[in-house]
Amino acid sequence: MKIEDSFKIGSVIKTKGLKGEIQFYVDFENLDLVDFNAVFIDMEGKLVPYFLESIKYHSNNTAYLFLEDVDTIEKASRLVKKDIYLPNKLKPKKKSGDFTLMDLLGFTAVDEDEGELGKITNIQELPQQLIATVHYKDCEVLFPLNEEIIKGIDVVKGIVRVDLPEGLLDIYLE
Repeated sequence: MKIEDSFKIGSVIKTKGLKGEIQFYVDFENLDLVDFNAVFIDMEGKLVPYFLESIKYHSNNTAYLFLEDVDTIEKASRLVKKDIYLPNKLKPKKKSGDFTLMDLLGFTAVDEDEGELGKITNIQELPQQLIATVHYKDCEVLFPLNEEIIKGIDVVKGIVRVDLPEGLLDIYLE
C-alpha cells in the first residue's frame, strides 16, 4: 500500500510495559467509530501492515495498541515516533458541512503575488496553528493556515488562494 492510498490516524508516542504494547497519539477524530483489524506503519517511507490484537482508547487523543508479532519491548521500540495509517476505503465519508482546514491536503496553493505554489503535500497540527507544506521551485516551503493567510477556497477545483507574508518565500529560496 502507498501513502497516497491511505490516511494518517496518528503517531506512536512510546512503548508501555514489557509485552509490546504501544501508546499512540490519535490525530483522527472519531477513530473509535472506524472498524479496522490492521494498521499500516510508515517504516522509512514504506507502509508495513500490522494486525491488531487489541486497541484501548485512553482519552480523546491517546490509545493503546497490541499488535500481532509485537510481543516484546524491543520490537515495540522500533515503532516509536512512526506514523500510523489506515486504507482510504475505511475513511468515513464527510457530510457537506464538515469541511475543515485539514481537508486542504492535496489542494493546490496559489499565492496572490507568486502564483501557483504547488500541491499541499502535508498539514501539521501544531498547538498554535496548522502548517501546510508545498514543494515550490525544488524547495519545501511551510506556511501557516489561518484566516490572515487564506483568502479563498475553491473546493470544486481543489484550490486554496493564499497571501503569504512578504519575504516568507525568500527565506526558503535563498
